[in-house]
Amino acid sequence: MLTTGKALKVSITVSEGSRYHGASAYASILDFLFYRGVSGATVLKGIAGFGADHHLHSSSVVEVSDKLPIRIEFVETREKVNELLGKLEEMAGTGLIEVQETSVAKAPQLSKQKKPAPEHMKMEGKARLMRIYVGESDRWQDKPLHEALVHAMRANDIAGVTVYRGLLGYGAHRRVHKDRPLHLSKDASIMLSAIDTEDKLKAFLPVVDQMVQEGLVVLSDVDIVKYSWRATDQEAAPPVGGANGL
Repeated sequence: MLTTGKALKVSITVSEGSRYHGASAYASILDFLFYRGVSGATVLKGIAGFGADHHLHSSSVVEVSDKLPIRIEFVETREKVNELLGKLEEMAGTGLIEVQETSVAKAPQLSKQKKPAPEHMKMEGKARLMRIYVGESDRWQDKPLHEALVHAMRANDIAGVTVYRGLLGYGAHRRVHKDRPLHLSKDASIMLSAIDTEDKLKAFLPVVDQMVQEGLVVLSDVDIVKYSWRATDQEAAPPVGGANGL
């Protein structure tokens, strides 16, 4: 937790059009910082500037450049910054990262929640299957819990996840939830299925524990026969659920 005293200010500058795993680089960086428990971060958009290529970019009514600079700034402890820096360098690509000594005069007040993350690979052999069972009406920070879990898994580089909606079932409260043609249940059972290495799923468990207040989480051993995808020009990672459509 960030407190008053010595700290580091990190500024990451990327182009607005920069991509990471098929998504906007600045949005991916912001998600990563959020789910790793950084105390706070701000995204600033430039209206003009130039970079290493020495080409001047500016916005205008007639032509809006996707090369304009986007700046992500946050302040954290030295230990936290050292923990995140390697991944941030990868995500920033050809962008610029600055680290400056600073002092926190007043620490931010905690309002809600936060925390952890790890990396992609082609897998074959032994792995782990994580299934998370929640209700469709469950929420986390004002958004559907199952959607928040998908975003958290993406930010933490889990290889892929698939969300299933149950047609019939009951849970700990023994209430039967059922879809009928004229009456769709507002609390149907939702199952998220994700497969990755044991180390990555174990590292993600603290995030699950924080987000899932009521539900069931199970881990199983599985054998990966084949896990691969064909990368396109715009993506270097499989789409959500691409690995786990089981």
